[in-house]
Amino acid sequence: MPEAVIVSALRTPIGTARRGTLRDTTAFDLAHHVVSAAADQVGGRPIDDVILGEGRYGGGVLARHAAVTAGLDTVPGLAHNRHCAAGMAAVQTAAASIRAGMDEVIIAGGVNSDSTAPKARFRTGADEWTDPWVSPTHPDRPDAPNLDMSITVGWNTAVKYGLTREEMDAWALRSHRNAIAAIDAGRFDAEILPIDTPHGRFAVDEHPRRATSAEQLAALKPLHPEIEGFSITAGNASGANDGAAALVIASSAAGLPALGTIRSWASAGIDPALTGLAPIAAIRKALARAGVSIGDIQLFEFNEAFTSVPVAMIKEFGLDPDRVNVNGSGCSLGHPVAATGARMIVTMVHELRRRGGGLGLTALCAGGGMGSATLIEVPAR
Repeated sequence: MPEAVIVSALRTPIGTARRGTLRDTTAFDLAHHVVSAAADQVGGRPIDDVILGEGRYGGGVLARHAAVTAGLDTVPGLAHNRHCAAGMAAVQTAAASIRAGMDEVIIAGGVNSDSTAPKARFRTGADEWTDPWVSPTHPDRPDAPNLDMSITVGWNTAVKYGLTREEMDAWALRSHRNAIAAIDAGRFDAEILPIDTPHGRFAVDEHPRRATSAEQLAALKPLHPEIEGFSITAGNASGANDGAAALVIASSAAGLPALGTIRSWASAGIDPALTGLAPIAAIRKALARAGVSIGDIQLFEFNEAFTSVPVAMIKEFGLDPDRVNVNGSGCSLGHPVAATGARMIVTMVHELRRRGGGLGLTALCAGGGMGSATLIEVPAR
């Protein structure tokens, strides 16, 4: 069975939705940009498919649109949606097809434009409409409101693990500081694909806040002051963001230079009220499938949809915090939902290469009580 190797791993800078540099750059533009660049990385080799995570963008197939605009007329496209894990699911699906021997070279990733996403209407009666409408990922419940992740991910995770506001705010501050340090040191340079926008050339993630302080975070009001003790704020949550990421996943038999190998992956479901804990089951499955233990992993990235998630993962698995989210994550870099899972893998590949190789685990929760994890290995060099 061939291995699924990562030949190229690129992403756009992450923009702040509706007021950032990508506010007038559509998902079609973002997809074209990363898919075209990914295609250029394989030097004219035939590409079997383009698979892109997308969400809340009207129900088309961005991947096929990008294939056509990139001049890949004979390449089909697949739209993937596992909510926050959509971009990761695209990479996993590509790896599965390659390991099965069905395909040899696939472009996979995710695209998200909160700034330009269309609004949906839903007919609720003969002449009655909900407008605007967001499709729920699970049935609504009092303990699991289907459109309020601050409860199903942020707060319920914090309650389950006994996390304090101070712990979550401290992680948020650390996240911003790590992201700023990575930017200043040029650690993202190898993975970022600058993009020209109506507001100028965009080359550096703009969501991390250089001036954020513990005092500023502590002063923010909780999102649900009516809930006693509620500790989730805009400061210890991810932002609304725009961005895209694409990887070239190829068969080890193709003979293309490889940055790393996708060792295993897994997804899992859980009661939607505990969505923030869904990565736990996915992580355990992914590790078991690769035949490794948590102690074998050099680096971890757990998406900071809310900072309660990585703090809970550290407590659950007894991890050294210094090996978790070393370059920031969703709270600081931002969470372009459909692209985040792919972005995490892109960043992990480059960070492991910078450190000389090793095993890296990326994991995140996804709306509706889902979680996903992907284990990659970068050879020593």
